[in-house]
Amino acid sequence: MKVWWVLAAVLLATACGAPEPEAGSGLSAEAPGPRVPAPDFTLPDIAGNPVQLSDFRGKTVILDFWATWCPPCVYQVPGLNRLQAAHAETGDLVVIGISVDIDGVEVVEPWVHEEGVAYTIVMGDEKLAREFGAQGFPALVAVSPDGSIEAHHDGRIPAHHGVIDYDDLEEIAAKAAASRPL
Repeated sequence: MKVWWVLAAVLLATACGAPEPEAGSGLSAEAPGPRVPAPDFTLPDIAGNPVQLSDFRGKTVILDFWATWCPPCVYQVPGLNRLQAAHAETGDLVVIGISVDIDGVEVVEPWVHEEGVAYTIVMGDEKLAREFGAQGFPALVAVSPDGSIEAHHDGRIPAHHGVIDYDDLEEIAAKAAASRPL
């Protein structure tokens, strides 16, 4: 019976994995590397409206790459909701969840409502996640107001210690907001 628990734990730990980032992504597994411009994208939100990253220039943007099939992704929702709410009045920060689910909005929309997600959710894919350096999910990227990648957090990288909490989210957001232009 113990073997089954060990096997289940190993499968859960690797279930949210993704391939290594493509060469030239500007990010490594150990550190974010030199700051680079964030790849711009236009993706549909769950209502079908276009959301373009460059429209948020001048604000700190927290991108959360996630999937409905990723159990650790659920644990970041309350912290991301809290972060979005804490900055709603000033409007200096935006949280965008980027779903990498291949089953589409039919699966994502009910999950978003069930989990009480209060920030914008757009439909992306693993290719875009890899462009931002994601090696697994959840993966978080902070984009500074000048549009450059300031920080990268990947729950599968041992040095990042798994799912990120609210205090660390605030620290990452503050660092991105204070970064100097490229």
